Amino acid sequence: MSLILLYKALHVFFMVAWFAGIFYLPRLFVYHAETRSDDCNQTFKVMERRLLFFVTPFAVLTLVFGLLLIAAYGKAWFVASGWLHLKLVLVLLLYGYHGWCFKLLADFKHDRNRHSPRFYRVFNELPVLLLLAIILLATLKPLIR
Repeated sequence: MSLILLYKALHVFFMVAWFAGIFYLPRLFVYHAETRSDDCNQTFKVMERRLLFFVTPFAVLTLVFGLLLIAAYGKAWFVASGWLHLKLVLVLLLYGYHGWCFKLLADFKHDRNRHSPRFYRVFNELPVLLLLAIILLATLKPLIR
């Protein structure tokens, strides 16, 4: 079996696992921002923390296997792959989004949330749009120089 295929399969697997959490966490933020119950507030704090810390290793492993893929394909391939450069910019935005989730988690933890449920509904859509763009780039790469 080719190492490239193994790296690719693991990269996709960990990306899917990461996105499952990244799609759900902001939805928890929506519900948390809506709650007025202290019991619910405490429950959401636990759920959000556990989820974010559960999916963070998947984000790291997505990166590790993505970098292994780039290394396996080689420098010449990387330089010639304009689509990949754009994809990497979008991926950096996703890691920034993931980091922002840590900031929002800390705000909820310390009862400092300043955002409305509507903000979190919009915030929840950002990774969906980034994922769509990344998948289009990876799939349509021959058309993008």
